[in-house]
Amino acid sequence: MAAFLPRADSRYHVRSISLPTRSHPSTVKVEEQLNKLKACEASSSSQAEKICRGLFGLVELYRCVEELLNLPLTQQALAQYQHEKWVNELLDGSVKYLDICSKASDTVLLMKESVRELQSALRRRKGGEFSIEGNVAGYTCCRKKMKKEVAKSLSSLKQMENKSGTSPILDLDQHLSAVVRVLREASLITTSIFQQLLLFLSAPVLKPKPTKWSLVSRLAHKGVIVCEAQGKKINELESVDIAVSNLLVQNPSKDPEAEKIQSAHKRLEALDMSIEGLENGLGCLFRRLIQTRVSLLNILSH
Repeated sequence: MAAFLPRADSRYHVRSISLPTRSHPSTVKVEEQLNKLKACEASSSSQAEKICRGLFGLVELYRCVEELLNLPLTQQALAQYQHEKWVNELLDGSVKYLDICSKASDTVLLMKESVRELQSALRRRKGGEFSIEGNVAGYTCCRKKMKKEVAKSLSSLKQMENKSGTSPILDLDQHLSAVVRVLREASLITTSIFQQLLLFLSAPVLKPKPTKWSLVSRLAHKGVIVCEAQGKKINELESVDIAVSNLLVQNPSKDPEAEKIQSAHKRLEALDMSIEGLENGLGCLFRRLIQTRVSLLNILSH
């Protein structure tokens, strides 16, 4: 759907749209799903929960888009314009969204494996088997690798925006004009949710040096207090970073070992659940995006 990304809006703000009162019910369904997604973005849920809802919302949105594309009225209109630049950009965009979705799925899977390895190491440490430093280093290395991969996808999203612009679309009938309008909005909201997901996965990595664990712990704690005072929420990844750094602080007078392990376990479990939701949402969305692309190819091949 990259063909419909407006060049000027760097924040991917989704505008409200007003369709003709006689729009086809399938077009109205797409608009209703868009409004639900905009409401989800404005909710006060945790960051991961909001993104997860957004992904499943996109699944439903593209189900409605596919229903709209499968209308004989839509198919006839699109087939008539199949050689236009904006139609080719539409096809190109569908491929790029699939690529970003696939890469995000790989990143989330890598994160899940790293989190579960760290959970397993904490259980062994609780039994007094060995120190945790190596596992924390492995977790941090995973986070750094994620950031590099995510940066590429974020760059790809930006390139889609810059290259697509707004191709001239003239002399369309009322139905096709309505279809184009909702597809533009679908592109905006898809890009916005993908961006939120990628930024979540590339949250700054807390990477202290071994000789400065106490300082890092104090700074991390101070950062939490500042965020709370300003009404900001730290996400699940940042919360785990703080708990993991506390595990390595040698301070017998505060935070006994068992309490620190319990705190890290709790935050890792919360992150694990969030990752599971993101993984399922991305899987469902990937399959739906494939179906939408197949529908487009079928329309334009006739």
